[in-house]
Amino acid sequence: MSPFLRRPEAAAIISLFAILAFYAAFGGVNLVTLFGAASWLNFAANLGIVAIPVGILMIGGHIDISIGAMIPAGSMTIAILSGFYELPIWVGILGTLSLAAVVGLVNGILTARTTVPSLIITLSTLVVMQGVVLAGANLLTGGSSVALTSPYWAKAMFGSLIGGSHQVVIVWWIGFAAILAFLLHKTRVGNWVFAMGGDLVSARNAGVPTTRLTILLFMLSAMSAAFVGMCGAIQFNSAQVSGGMGYIFNAIVSVVVGGVVLTGGFGSVLGIFVGTITFAIVSQGIYFTDIDRNWSSLIIGVTLLLAVAMNESFRKFALRSGPKLRASAQAIAVKA
Repeated sequence: MSPFLRRPEAAAIISLFAILAFYAAFGGVNLVTLFGAASWLNFAANLGIVAIPVGILMIGGHIDISIGAMIPAGSMTIAILSGFYELPIWVGILGTLSLAAVVGLVNGILTARTTVPSLIITLSTLVVMQGVVLAGANLLTGGSSVALTSPYWAKAMFGSLIGGSHQVVIVWWIGFAAILAFLLHKTRVGNWVFAMGGDLVSARNAGVPTTRLTILLFMLSAMSAAFVGMCGAIQFNSAQVSGGMGYIFNAIVSVVVGGVVLTGGFGSVLGIFVGTITFAIVSQGIYFTDIDRNWSSLIIGVTLLLAVAMNESFRKFALRSGPKLRASAQAIAVKA
């Protein structure tokens, strides 16, 4: 049992089973029906694509809340380019990801080259991008909503429904998680991320390219958020300037429930993946129970508090009773 408790995703897995047991015991939920439902899984997939890069960034010791503006920015960019101006859809896709890359680049440079906390920097970017999206949409199109008609191949890749109910973005989420899990836990770059989150100065002195790595992580976060917005615009054939702010809270909760420590240096992609599922089941699965929907926020809050407590306890247990984890900066061998 102790090897399991030393893993970053332990708290997330325990939280997931606890929620399922609670819903089954007190909500009368049919777990087979719940697991077969598309609502919470679609919700988890869209949230998960945003949450994993945010979680990796938090493992590296930073945070990005500008994702709340990048989601509508992504949807409006592709809608304006390929809907309003009728450019080829691939131009809209490249334009969306390019805009996100620039925003991530700015966030990364400011964070890496100044002493201003990333929370403040990305808060500023959030407000700026909200203004850019709103003003830009009204200036270019004269409105706050833009229609988009996508060709078949784009619809199939980014906005189709599998089995008539499950969004294709679920496949993107699983593939995205698998790739990032490999990069974080099986490569030198992953070692660098853990080292940077554990002790930035020591990591830099050991030869970790902290500036370049910070910039890349912020670019990944911004591009992932824009990708979710782009997929939404393609699926629903339109884009609006509003929306996306809820992703900030939801992503951070999913990451923390998933075992990532807010101070950095500890966490896993599997934990974030399970944490996202847990949050989705709490917030969407309650509609399959007999529990009053007004209790969902309380359940989320209690789950978050318990997860934070377990994360800290398991982290201390891991460092005290077993071999040093990669998640500890002192334990990471920086393979230059």
